[in-house]
Amino acid sequence: MTHTAQEAPQYVGNGLACSNCHLDEGRKAGASPLWAAFVNFPAFRKKNGEINSFQKRVQDCFLYSMNGTPPPLGSRELLAIESYAAFMARGLPSGISPPGRGFPNLAAPAKAGDDGRGAQIYSEKCSACHGADGAGQRISEDMVYPALWGPQSYNWGAGMATIDKAAAFIRANMPQGQEGSLTVQEAWDVATYIDGRVRPQDPRFAKSPQATRALHHDSAFSRYGTRVDGILLGDPATTPEAGKRQ
Repeated sequence: MTHTAQEAPQYVGNGLACSNCHLDEGRKAGASPLWAAFVNFPAFRKKNGEINSFQKRVQDCFLYSMNGTPPPLGSRELLAIESYAAFMARGLPSGISPPGRGFPNLAAPAKAGDDGRGAQIYSEKCSACHGADGAGQRISEDMVYPALWGPQSYNWGAGMATIDKAAAFIRANMPQGQEGSLTVQEAWDVATYIDGRVRPQDPRFAKSPQATRALHHDSAFSRYGTRVDGILLGDPATTPEAGKRQ
């Protein structure tokens, strides 16, 4: 959970760790805690149109959030994460979402998310940890603060690449130590800004950004396949490849 790129380097395409999204080693309520998710699997997932086991769901984290290669079902890595989640979920009823699962619901803001306002908030509240260029910060080989865009970030298929999910996570959990200090509007604005930056390609890329958007990103919450600051997001000419550690 905390040293994913070091413990499973063959499956990680960036420097991120599971605990970058599943905070406090996967234990924190409101930050997709593993114990709350575990008791709700197997479950249908609209994203792939299938009934997913818990291991299958974790595979997708490696594919999208880690911009890597999913470990095989039954592998040491998936069994380790599944066992840890099962350990934390002991005593919880199966099939019922406990309080704290996922991210807290976030109301729509009074105004649409705005890149200009988001950039200002990012500069003031986020850049000290994640860097002015969104590249995060490393100490030796460890990514201490994750990259939020660029070649070392999550790719376009990740949940965090959708504005509504990113805003909900940010509002509930960021800045660390000041959780809840951003207004709803500020959370939406900074999520809009972050998710309007270049990041690795969606592994499901099909022919063109427009075609891929129609298949997988046909949502007001995704900026994939749209132009931001003159750049067509998802254009192979300016988009890092999926699954390529730089």
